[in-house]
Amino acid sequence: MTSVPTLASHSRIRLWGGLAASGLVWVALYQVNEPFWDWLIYTVAGLAPDSTVGSALHFFCYDLVKIVLLLVAIIFAVTVLRSFMSIERTRALLGGRHEGVGNVFAAGLGVVTPFCSCSAVPAFIGFVAAGVPIGVTMSFLIASPMVNEIAIGLLFGMFGLGPTVIYVIAGLTIAIVAGLVLGRLGVEKWVEPFVFETRLGGQVIDSTAGLTLAERVQLGREEVISILRKIWPYLLVGIGLGAIIHGWIPQDFFTTYANADNPLGVIVAVLIGIPLYSNAAGVMPLVQSLHGAGLPMGTLLAFMMSVVGLSLPEMILLRRVLKPQLIATFIAVVGTGIVAVGYLFNIVLAA
Repeated sequence: MTSVPTLASHSRIRLWGGLAASGLVWVALYQVNEPFWDWLIYTVAGLAPDSTVGSALHFFCYDLVKIVLLLVAIIFAVTVLRSFMSIERTRALLGGRHEGVGNVFAAGLGVVTPFCSCSAVPAFIGFVAAGVPIGVTMSFLIASPMVNEIAIGLLFGMFGLGPTVIYVIAGLTIAIVAGLVLGRLGVEKWVEPFVFETRLGGQVIDSTAGLTLAERVQLGREEVISILRKIWPYLLVGIGLGAIIHGWIPQDFFTTYANADNPLGVIVAVLIGIPLYSNAAGVMPLVQSLHGAGLPMGTLLAFMMSVVGLSLPEMILLRRVLKPQLIATFIAVVGTGIVAVGYLFNIVLAA
């Protein structure tokens, strides 16, 4: 006799089919995102790619869609995965008895995820919500935009092995040490409470043990909707600000106030870099140009780190998740590390 499929098996087939279809739609949207905006803004609207309006509009539309897609995918995946693992077990895995191991692991994970600072925020939210210690999560948030394979490849091609190794070591050191320092400061109290809550059907639940797969998928969907509702104004403002300042190149100001003769040159470079918003690939041509103009390598490395690791749009996005005290502490700790690295390597390379 042939067995008649049960109602439960039909439900599982529909569930897995829906997940597969959703995944394919997500991949398709992510793949066509940039070509679509290229076509709409540069071909249909007729705006030049190198124009201020065209560049800013493309930047805003492309990055907005990209970050929303990343938020949806990462928050959903992390929520479903964390439903199988208690917060206590997650903390023990990435924190626990071996202090610093989690920071090294998180910084290494950041190296292989080529996110800009704003794109790293969705993963940061997911890690914090999953119960990963805040110091460990900060190590990822710093390393992901600052040190990745794109930055490494471009640096090596433009400046050779020495500056590339210096940059990688400095970036990882800042990410690991800053994460350790922030973890020791006990800054969890400065994370918005909703990040730590798990809700199902609008109700906060204490445990995810015993949930069915359908309930875990529902948990993921609800978490995506909940977080997007909370952060969308910050998302629009942050990316909008990034679009406005995108492409601003302060080369003349740089060569005047951040040159080798100014003892405060590294600090000036970092202060200029923080309001800017770019990834490693976007900032590298400017770094190469400024290097040709005679600016010290340590100053340029500090500038590059501040642009990709401490952007103002990133801080706006993080504000919905972190309280101002933690954002200020994060900027102070990372900024101090970047300035120290800049001065240190200016001294070493000048010797």
